[in-house]
Amino acid sequence: MKAVGYLKSLPINEPGSLTNIELPQPVATGYDLLVKVKAIAVNPVDYKIRLNVSPAEGDYKVLGWDALGEVVATGEAATKFKPGDVVYYAGDINRQGSNAEFQLVDERLVGTKPKSLSDAEAAALPLTSITAWEMLFEHLSIKQQSPESTEKSDEVILVVGAAGGVGSIFLQLAKAITGATIIATASRESSQAWVKKLGADHVVDHTKPLQPQIGALGMGQVTHVASLNSTESYFESYTELLATFGKIALIDDPSKPLDVMKLKLKSQSLHIEFMFARSMFKAADMAEQGRLLNRVSDLIDQGYIQTTIGKNIGTINAENLKTAHEELESGRSIGKIVLQGF
Repeated sequence: MKAVGYLKSLPINEPGSLTNIELPQPVATGYDLLVKVKAIAVNPVDYKIRLNVSPAEGDYKVLGWDALGEVVATGEAATKFKPGDVVYYAGDINRQGSNAEFQLVDERLVGTKPKSLSDAEAAALPLTSITAWEMLFEHLSIKQQSPESTEKSDEVILVVGAAGGVGSIFLQLAKAITGATIIATASRESSQAWVKKLGADHVVDHTKPLQPQIGALGMGQVTHVASLNSTESYFESYTELLATFGKIALIDDPSKPLDVMKLKLKSQSLHIEFMFARSMFKAADMAEQGRLLNRVSDLIDQGYIQTTIGKNIGTINAENLKTAHEELESGRSIGKIVLQGF
């Protein structure tokens, strides 16, 4: 089968950083599905792994943790899907990724593709949807409600870095199935318009002190913070902004240690979201990821959530994947970058 991989961790401008290769087609056993990959999306985790994780001597590593494809075979223990089903998933960071014609994925991590989206639009969603859902409902414990409900809760969520990939889904989920008031941070006019479109009730500028801006809204204290980037820059502000028993959830890797004891006086809590934790450690509730992806599919097909695709840059090959990695590493990317077909 065709695939894109690497033998050694290299900068993206090196010829061997990503190469077109041929690999044996894998065989589904146990709970695995064999998926014929139709479309993929590229995430920052791809270039971080490429730069920091070298495969075993002589073996190629295949990246990719956002995929849409058709089930072509199932392992003997798999019961949730059958050949011909079209699915989407982020998969397991410890296994070969989706930058290949065929991929094995545990069925418990897989959801049914939203019917109203194209293959490329659906491929943009799994990793960020899982991350946002786990932050909202498992770490921050925000109360869910029916999307038809108009009832407001007393929860106030501050979303820092709201215009990015995770933030763009987080805002939509919070708007669609919670009663929380949502404050998003964005500094540029275009990103401010984007987060308002996706569900933010209020927007503040993260390049300026947060407390005066939030205080001017007259809404009382923030109860929850979703910190999606630069946590080390805002952490002290979070502890001051947050109400007693407030919660912070982060997804980034702070560049310096956080003084967590600042949380003690108000009995606040800090949560770290890593969406690969369930698959890496074969958690007893791995199937929660499949369930939440199905729930996201329903919300999309009902019109409550939209895809966050930014651009489709063509077929899945080394040249196009290098372009995607370069753009993500530069920080210029807006929306998800997808590739489709071989």
